[in-house]
Amino acid sequence: MTVDLSHVALGSWSGGRFMHFGEPLDDQRLSALLRPGDGVSTVITADAYGAGEADRCVGRALEGLPRDGYRLVGAIGHDFYEGERQGAKGYPRFTDPALRGPAEYGAYLRMATERSLERCGVDRFDVLLLHNPDRTGFTSTAVWEGMRGLRDEGLADAVGIAPGPANGYVLDLIGCLDAFGEIIDWGMVILNPFEPWPVELVLPAAERHGVDLITRVADFGGIFHDDVRPGHLFAQADHRGFRPEGWVEQGVAKLERVRPIAERHGLTMLQLACQWNLAQQAVRCTVPTLIQEIGEGARPIEEKRAELAATPREVVLDADDLRLVREIGDNTNCMALKGGTPDHDGEALPDRWGMDGALEEIAARWGIDPSAKLTQQHA
Repeated sequence: MTVDLSHVALGSWSGGRFMHFGEPLDDQRLSALLRPGDGVSTVITADAYGAGEADRCVGRALEGLPRDGYRLVGAIGHDFYEGERQGAKGYPRFTDPALRGPAEYGAYLRMATERSLERCGVDRFDVLLLHNPDRTGFTSTAVWEGMRGLRDEGLADAVGIAPGPANGYVLDLIGCLDAFGEIIDWGMVILNPFEPWPVELVLPAAERHGVDLITRVADFGGIFHDDVRPGHLFAQADHRGFRPEGWVEQGVAKLERVRPIAERHGLTMLQLACQWNLAQQAVRCTVPTLIQEIGEGARPIEEKRAELAATPREVVLDADDLRLVREIGDNTNCMALKGGTPDHDGEALPDRWGMDGALEEIAARWGIDPSAKLTQQHA
């Protein structure tokens, strides 16, 4: 079944409650932020956020709305039912062999989906994503037959994959699309004008397999909201603390270089970022993180939502604009990637592993040189 999402969307990680970006909103304000309408008809949640609390908040936001008036995207994959939280790493993936084996994957996926739907107060997802898979999630037939079963049973109209939470997983995602593309309808990836790499390497595979893409982090940590400046004060636990020193200064410098392009088309900086994303192969929907920055003079998050909703659906940027923005935002080889990468030594971790014959074969098939394209060469 073909599912059309709105070209821009709302994510339940916005508002600072379930992912630490800026100031946490209270229940009433967050529910209003996430309520579909006023130009945005798609909302995205994940069951692991707040161990189900984000789902409940989305459920409150959806109360009273006709079911055919919005699109709901869910995500499952971290087992907070039986798994123990591993500090900042969160809950283990449901495919952790300490929790269950392949014969039990389907039952877990069904249970997690039904529980998430119950919290959201609906009977089906428009799109259901496999959230932050480990290597088993990318490669297991049992996992993807389980996802197919959820679609066949009507618990979701479409299914897909959302690698993360950090950047990477290039060969793993391409290999997953090659192996299970006839099951996978949608994917959600990290992409914005200042982080075109490495996801740009995945876009041709998504296009070939007919997989539509949602792009998240379109705001580049708030830089494209145009209210994060050098010297910006972040809350102590703000999630952006993981970014390298100087990222704000470098991001703002790039922002000023692309500003004339936005102004020429009557776009805000956030709208420019969304437009650039929507111009890329297979991208059908983009979702920034909406952030209420701390401080009395901070720009209201509701204003940012309205700005997002006003983003033109049709791409107004021309080929020269797109090429120049890509050139200014070039981040190739600037970070260590997650997933399969030549940079990894030692035993495989849940979110990072070394190269092997299967990954090398995927790389050769798609003309990707891992040592040149998938390694960190500078900060």
